[in-house]
Amino acid sequence: MKNLFKFGFFVLLAFAFAACETEMIERFDIYSFEQGGYMRTVSSNGTGSCAPICNAFNVSKANMAGSRVEMVWEAVTPNFGANFDRYETVIRFVDNTAANGNNSKPDQAFRTYNSSQFSPDADTKYPRLTVSFTGKELQDALGLQDDQISATDRFEIRAKMFLKDGKVFDATNTGANITGGAFYNSPFLYRVTIQN
Repeated sequence: MKNLFKFGFFVLLAFAFAACETEMIERFDIYSFEQGGYMRTVSSNGTGSCAPICNAFNVSKANMAGSRVEMVWEAVTPNFGANFDRYETVIRFVDNTAANGNNSKPDQAFRTYNSSQFSPDADTKYPRLTVSFTGKELQDALGLQDDQISATDRFEIRAKMFLKDGKVFDATNTGANITGGAFYNSPFLYRVTIQN
């Protein structure tokens, strides 16, 4: 009798499972999702706790022409950067020294880096470019005289990434994981502080 109850229970359980209707759910088509891009900082001569990959730099007031900012950028878009068009930068100056007046300068076009300047990396296959400029080049871009800059003042370079499909990405429409993440490291903002 015990076995009959067990057998009956399992038969009812089997009917219950068979009676359930399963709705087939289509898999996500990840290629139909909207996709963007970002400019990853692969390496730099930046300073601070984030070294060796930093987006914060120092230049020497005593040697603006010899103080150099260097970075390796990697343009990341679907299809190994095939949709990348250009990376435009603007520069401004933030005067933190009250003693010499307010010499702050608003945003001004700095440099544009076109996709044709980038070359595919042998390992990642994404296009890369080594970027380099001196403190003097930053100073000249804004027309600043030597007596207008002091230690603790800084240059800020902000960037926008343009894709071939017309989309544009910068810090305002990019998530915190991309702009602040250790791997993605794409803040679209680079700070260059003047030191003595």
